[in-house]
Amino acid sequence: MREVSLSRGQVTDVASAREEIIFNLIHRNLINNNSNIIYFDGWSGFGTTAVLRSIAQVLPSMKSPPPKLCFSRTIYIDCSTCTSKRMMQRKIAEELKLDPKAMGMFEEQDEEDDFNGLDHGTRDVIRSVAAVIDKTLRESTFMMIFINGGDDELDLRRFGIPEYHDCVIIWTFSRRFMSMSHPDKISKKLRYTDVFIYCPIDANYLSSSQFVALFHEEAAGIVARYPCMRGMDPTTVVDCWLYGLLLYYSFRSTSGFAWPAHAPNYWICDGIIQGDRVHEISNALHRQISFERDAYGLDGVFSNLKKDPKTPFLVVKDDDDIYKKRPYRWLSVTLRNKKVQDDMQTILAGASSIFLAFETKGSPLGLPNGFFKQCSNLGVLILSCCAFSFISPPFVHCHTLIFLGLDKCTDDNTIELQGRVCTTKWAFLKSLWVIDLYYTDWVEILSEEKTELMANLMELNIEGVRWLRRTSNHQLQKRLPNLRRLRIIRSTYDEAATAEKTSSSGIDDPFLMECNTSLEILDLSSSNRLMGRNLAASISKAIHLQVLILDGCDGLEDVMLSNNFSLRSFSLDGYGPASSHRASTVELPPEMSRPKRPPADASTGKISIVSLQRCGRLDNLFLRGLPNLVELDLSGCAIKVLDFETMVVDVPRLKRLFLLGCKRLRAIRWGSYYEQNRTLELLCIDTRPTKKELGCGRPSLGTLPTSFGLRVHAITGDARLVRSLCGPIRYASGGVYFISITSSTACSGAVVQPEATSSNMMETTDQHHHVAAGMYDDIFTEVGYGMTPMQAFPQPPTGQLNRHIEIGYGSHAVQSEVDVYYSAYDNLARLMTESPSAVHYWHSLCWCRVERCPKLHAVFPPGTEDSLGKLEIIWASDLLMARCIWSQGRLKILWAGRFKSLQHLHLRCCPSLQFALAMGDRTSFPNLETLHIIHCGDLRHIFVPWDEQNQHTSVQFPKLTTIHLHDLPALQQICKDATALAPALETIKIRACWSLRRLPALKGRELDMKKPTVEIEKDVWDALEWDGVEAGHRPSHYDVPVHSRYYKRRLLRRTVLR
Repeated sequence: MREVSLSRGQVTDVASAREEIIFNLIHRNLINNNSNIIYFDGWSGFGTTAVLRSIAQVLPSMKSPPPKLCFSRTIYIDCSTCTSKRMMQRKIAEELKLDPKAMGMFEEQDEEDDFNGLDHGTRDVIRSVAAVIDKTLRESTFMMIFINGGDDELDLRRFGIPEYHDCVIIWTFSRRFMSMSHPDKISKKLRYTDVFIYCPIDANYLSSSQFVALFHEEAAGIVARYPCMRGMDPTTVVDCWLYGLLLYYSFRSTSGFAWPAHAPNYWICDGIIQGDRVHEISNALHRQISFERDAYGLDGVFSNLKKDPKTPFLVVKDDDDIYKKRPYRWLSVTLRNKKVQDDMQTILAGASSIFLAFETKGSPLGLPNGFFKQCSNLGVLILSCCAFSFISPPFVHCHTLIFLGLDKCTDDNTIELQGRVCTTKWAFLKSLWVIDLYYTDWVEILSEEKTELMANLMELNIEGVRWLRRTSNHQLQKRLPNLRRLRIIRSTYDEAATAEKTSSSGIDDPFLMECNTSLEILDLSSSNRLMGRNLAASISKAIHLQVLILDGCDGLEDVMLSNNFSLRSFSLDGYGPASSHRASTVELPPEMSRPKRPPADASTGKISIVSLQRCGRLDNLFLRGLPNLVELDLSGCAIKVLDFETMVVDVPRLKRLFLLGCKRLRAIRWGSYYEQNRTLELLCIDTRPTKKELGCGRPSLGTLPTSFGLRVHAITGDARLVRSLCGPIRYASGGVYFISITSSTACSGAVVQPEATSSNMMETTDQHHHVAAGMYDDIFTEVGYGMTPMQAFPQPPTGQLNRHIEIGYGSHAVQSEVDVYYSAYDNLARLMTESPSAVHYWHSLCWCRVERCPKLHAVFPPGTEDSLGKLEIIWASDLLMARCIWSQGRLKILWAGRFKSLQHLHLRCCPSLQFALAMGDRTSFPNLETLHIIHCGDLRHIFVPWDEQNQHTSVQFPKLTTIHLHDLPALQQICKDATALAPALETIKIRACWSLRRLPALKGRELDMKKPTVEIEKDVWDALEWDGVEAGHRPSHYDVPVHSRYYKRRLLRRTVLR
């Protein structure tokens, strides 16, 4: 990689940098050397996006450009806000306007990754999309300008960007609005770049006017990037950054409250951001404007700005005795053991934001009454470690004050009051939007007469304040009807005041919001006594509540918050409250602000149940450090991926998890949870799209054994969700599961029910009769051919074994989930076969029920094997295209156990069926009891050899007692080219089997056994073939057959068409 410096001392703005890059470097030097991937580092990382954005705007509109700069297209890709390679590739595809088919690949792959529980930030590029991008660009010449929002260099070839000498790619990093770094640090990270271009002048060596001009260009790019900022003056963004820089240098060395967390509020309350979308704009800028501790180059930049007479801020510290006495818009004064100079009040008079802090080891320094009396434009006031009179505060005359923040301030009752304090002096409270009390025991400001004046208050934050018992929380809410954000953190009662007033009930004053309908954010972290016992009743009236934070509330017993349809984020952290979290969005506190370890008394937590049923918008959740949590109910929530590493953490005794009605659920990420904790006993999931909760009812656990292992009940329309169930099922010893893959609302099998007996499964009473070809019932009625006993068909197996999988109507992605190529992963195939290396080997299958699958050609395709011989029941119905139930085909391994446990074979309405089962190597069905087949018009044989070269002369059916065959006109015999031996046969019912030529032989039947009864048409009986006495195959071996009186159905005189 070559390093190229722009002309020393001449490139100080966007225009000069653009011209130098385009003409002097790209055109004259780089193209001739086949160096087509260029990184631009700007002024130590600053100004890069502004220059590249300018190139993208100017180059296409150049008149008569040099031939080397004639590109068929100029592509500008701004991925500064992208969090993954997938998002970056999507940006490229959108810029190239790829066809809908290509864009649809993103949706498909994102959905697939959702079911895999893959985090959005780790999603990679899509190869098929890369191929389309490559095809789109390969036949053209282009210049691609790329803004990389990540931390690492990208190999753009993987995204589909072709690399050849007729094209130029120029790119840069841009993680935040203002980020700088040393060029050497960046160049060491580059592996695919040919040229590294940088400006020899660091940003901190630019003059303040040059820096602000570059800054303005960067701000214009921010405005263009966000739709909510369209039409906004970039100067507003510059002002927000300068304000943020002031906060950074004012509070970076302090160990107290992080006041910069309030930056979005400051921008609004100071009047920098105005209009109808102030909150949306301020939150977007807050994500862009942030500063790392000891950030490279900022010290020099800050020093230059302080010297600029146009700089709107002033920072004063003990060692800064010299400063220009002129009006400043924003002031930050931090003093140690010094009083504010008298001339400072003149400078304060015109300020719109003031940050005043005393860093003393002794008592806080006092502020005299009326200290801010001349501040007629003051919108934001932050006082730290100050003492003033709570009866007559120094800012009482500031009628424009919107934000008031007090940090460790105390009441100075030694200050003499001038005259009588009257209520009218507190009129400034009417203008307040935000009050933040941080370890400042000034609860009197929330008295009834004062809160009644706070008609415009929208945010109230109280942390570390001793709460007086006589202060009614109920009345507080009643008097603040426009309050949207309320935080009462680490609040304690004044025990002395509490003792003066006894309560007849002994219950703390509950936190009620009966009159409040505007509250959106409620944070009661470590404030147990403010909520009372019934938390649900306490917040039931907050119909607009979006965020609820109860971190450190270890005094709660159960958290029952049902039917809160506006709630979007919920946090309950047993480790304690987060530090300095003042977000105005629905985001929960970030990980870096949360405690790193649980408190010493964490094991005393009482919370055993957390229920958030039917919180239909809840998709952001954090639970941690709940040692006694037994049940978690998230039924009806909007959670897409439930993560036991980032959302539900350190819950070692969790036994029951309910996710019923969670129609957006795609995955459960267990992480190492199941390797460390195997306490989960019941998992209930239902993701069907319905407005009401369906699925299993919660079983009465008192009726179950004390230790029954894991029970899983899952109903889902998409088979890919089963991937999330394989882990816990595999780790659970003796686990029980019922999994239904269907979107039908008819499925609602209970988790726990009595074991079904074979008699229950074989029940054929009138109420359970299924009429074949039900769509023709009206015609059969007209011709007098109603339901007869011959049409009766057994109910499918309805009981539940320990492991039950059901695939029903509306199922999705079943085929891909049982495909052999995916068997190495946790999916449906692995769960069904319990063997990742052989997805067609059914080791544990006991019951098989298949119905209404019109496109299925074979229930068990070639190569499938009942390897351990556990299959007991096959029940199939309405398979219009099926040619067989169990396919023929040579086996890699000869399994002698095939069908050794099969007891019942029931087939109905399979018109294309040619045979039912391909027999294995063994020549017997030792446990088959029932053979019931009706309405299978093409069926010729029921059992055939698994290979044409593997013929048998006879097949044993030692326990076969019942044969029921109806409407099988092509059936010739039960076993192809082999004699069926059924010595235990008791009943034969045959109707409309006109081609049948042989019945089973009874060789080996005991002499005292009653002859089998036979119902059959006379024509069919007369056409049967017999092998003789020695073979146990004579008509006399059967009871006298019963012939139907009307054995030929009456048909209509004309054809009926459907």
